[in-house]
Amino acid sequence: MMYIPPFNRVEDGEKIDALIERYGFATIVAQKDGALLASHLPVLLDKSRDGRRVLRSHMARANRQWQVFTPDTEVLCIFTGPHAYISPSWYQMQHTVPTWNYAAVHLYGKATIVDDSSALRQIVIDTTVKYESTMAQPWQVPLSETEINSMLKAVVGFSINVTRVEAKFKLGQNRSKEDQQGMLRGLLSSSEPLSQELARFVLTQGDVGCERTAQPFP
Repeated sequence: MMYIPPFNRVEDGEKIDALIERYGFATIVAQKDGALLASHLPVLLDKSRDGRRVLRSHMARANRQWQVFTPDTEVLCIFTGPHAYISPSWYQMQHTVPTWNYAAVHLYGKATIVDDSSALRQIVIDTTVKYESTMAQPWQVPLSETEINSMLKAVVGFSINVTRVEAKFKLGQNRSKEDQQGMLRGLLSSSEPLSQELARFVLTQGDVGCERTAQPFP
């Protein structure tokens, strides 16, 4: 369970899904016999007509994590959005301490191995298409059917039926309007790409400028 103060909790499904789509490289955590296993993978988000979320991905067959995916095993999929250091010098009220602002989404569910070869192939194709779509000249698969089928044998596909979602956008919502705007100016003027990315994310959330009671600690 993720620690989420009330002012950082996000329940807006569109905002949650937008982060997952934009920052689709996730960390998947599972447990076996008291030991934690983690993999870092590109993960696709699907939504059913009734709004339920399903995640799809694939990993190397040599990665033993997939062997613990059973109907009784809960897995955690972590999506991490933009994050950056926040300097107290950006605040109007500077009698405080530094902090780190970020956005993260945790999804819990049960993972199922994809046994159907066509479904596995679709996972690989959909993943490739998603990221090639941003290229000036999208790459086209040059492999023969025999070569593709051979490579698919080296990976294992799986899906996760999401049962619980936790979303935390820690963007300074507990600060005053002036401190939030100072934070945003500081991020935008920073030479660090991560800081500028966080600033752009904040601007899309509509959180800057909200009147809050300033708190001295993060």
